[in-house]
Amino acid sequence: MTLEQLRIFVAVAEREHVTRAARDLHLTQSATSSAIAALEARYGVRLFDRIGRRIALTHTGRLFLTEARAVLLRTEAAELVLADLADLKRGSLTVGASQTIANYWLPSRLQDFKRRYPGVSLRLHIGNTEQVAQAVVDGVCELALVEGEIDHPSLDRQEIAGDSLIVVVGTAHPWVGQHKVTPRALTTTSWILREPGSGTRSMFEASLKGFGLELSDLAIALELPSNEAVRCAVESGTSATAISNLVAASSLASRTLHKVRITLPKRSFFILRHTERYKTQVETAFLDLITAE
Repeated sequence: MTLEQLRIFVAVAEREHVTRAARDLHLTQSATSSAIAALEARYGVRLFDRIGRRIALTHTGRLFLTEARAVLLRTEAAELVLADLADLKRGSLTVGASQTIANYWLPSRLQDFKRRYPGVSLRLHIGNTEQVAQAVVDGVCELALVEGEIDHPSLDRQEIAGDSLIVVVGTAHPWVGQHKVTPRALTTTSWILREPGSGTRSMFEASLKGFGLELSDLAIALELPSNEAVRCAVESGTSATAISNLVAASSLASRTLHKVRITLPKRSFFILRHTERYKTQVETAFLDLITAE
């Protein structure tokens, strides 16, 4: 049994048509038919029933299709490992990132990596901290960058640079102009926050605990699924929010947001990768770039 025979068998099985499979594989119809016949003869089985002018998988054929696909997938994985050794002239990397990192910290670093390795295909998967961590667990992403606390037995976590969480309000808020806001005063206004699962929200919740407060002590007017939605809603109203200094920078510069004088802890970003998956040369190069600062 050869890999070529397996590829031909899978192509015919998926199309249930020899001619179409031959055309898609750029083979002659006779070569395609011969490969199927050779498999059947070698093992003394029938993989297809010939019904008039069409074919259909037999029970044996259906069982074999599952195994044949698995072998081909493993072959593709092996080919990727070998291609990976070719001086990063080829390869791919899917990076997951929580919204703050994806929109404000990561883009310039992705561009830098692409300039260094133009032949590597980069894909970005954006979600909240919990979503992109799960994407690494599920194998959707090779790496993820998050700002929230994640504790999962399958994930290795490495700390890198971070940002600062700040409290901001719109220009119509009564806190504008106040010299300082006490922790207890945080309970006297309405809040617009990110959704549960967001690293920004979990960090703010941890900060509140440091002040002896709970999230339930605050009047939460809205929970929104993106930093931009939160920022715009706060700019146009009289609520407060806790947000990354990276997200708020342009609005603070244009004075559509006001930074409240209360100190929240700095936070780190973390790289997540699966502990049991092969670390490619592409991953290593990307990690070297973003941890070199």
